[in-house]
Amino acid sequence: MYAIVEIAGQQFKVSKDLKVYVNRLADKEGDAISFAKVLLLDDAGTITLGAPAVEGASVEATVLQHLKGDKVIVFKKKRRKGYKKRNGHRQYLTQIQISGITAPGAKKATKKEAAPVTEEAEAPKKKVAKAKKEETQE
Repeated sequence: MYAIVEIAGQQFKVSKDLKVYVNRLADKEGDAISFAKVLLLDDAGTITLGAPAVEGASVEATVLQHLKGDKVIVFKKKRRKGYKKRNGHRQYLTQIQISGITAPGAKKATKKEAAPVTEEAEAPKKKVAKAKKEETQE
């Protein structure tokens, strides 16, 4: 399963447990975040396209760290004019790890333990059902 999601103005193809570098996010390290702008969703060959986003779909992620990217050198020159300009830039990035993709209509797993059913609990129900059945026959 993979999804194409918009994060901080850019589109990324993500899948579970994938680490992605995105433009700096305001969340702190270790925070769980969710992205609701899912543009495309592929679930074992079943593709869902959004118009513009898929309703009810979301991508959950965890912020791993904030860092700076590699230095990019910007060099400008105009020949025969003696003009040279050298500048550098390092982009602020956030590394996130995708923890899950939720499809529309999918229910979140909740663990509810049912109380154990005993024969004593079933016995009164059977007696009431038999009494109602006899009343309707009369």
